[in-house]
Amino acid sequence: MTESVTPPLSVDRRRWLYAGVGAAAAIAGAVGAWRKYQPHAVADGALDGLWAMSFDTPTGGQLSMDSLRGKPLLVNFWATWCPPCVEELPLLDRFHAEYGAAGWQVVGLAIDQPSAVRNYLARLPLRFPVGLAGLEGTALGRSLGNETGGLPFSVVISPAGAVIERKMGQLHDADLQRIRAAI
Repeated sequence: MTESVTPPLSVDRRRWLYAGVGAAAAIAGAVGAWRKYQPHAVADGALDGLWAMSFDTPTGGQLSMDSLRGKPLLVNFWATWCPPCVEELPLLDRFHAEYGAAGWQVVGLAIDQPSAVRNYLARLPLRFPVGLAGLEGTALGRSLGNETGGLPFSVVISPAGAVIERKMGQLHDADLQRIRAAI
């Protein structure tokens, strides 16, 4: 009886096999990461919780979220140590300046140390209100669908009080124009 012996794969065939396996693993990882970092459902009562909150401001005042009801609102969660957050702040400031007269409101909720936020704003002042949200802001972001706690995270709320858009990651001008057109 003769046994058949399978010849070993050539070097080229092994490379193709490893490349295929590697590509499949990379695609699976990318799909998994994409699903993980997409905003999840808004928790029941999250908006009621948002409107009930009040945050200290960097200048020593209070920012009552309830005072922002009834107009389109873009809530941006950010931190000074987050490069994409810092990159998008001037864009948000321009958006606020340009569309504030049309009723748009922007609020930044800093998930950061108050001293770091004050130092940052001394170098780059913003015209829109900033709340010192800290860990309370992280919990709020999670209730609004940011389960991973990643930054930046933005939520757009209609004048009627409905969440109409959420974005994980840096906002760009095209995002803001699409958001503005949605309301």
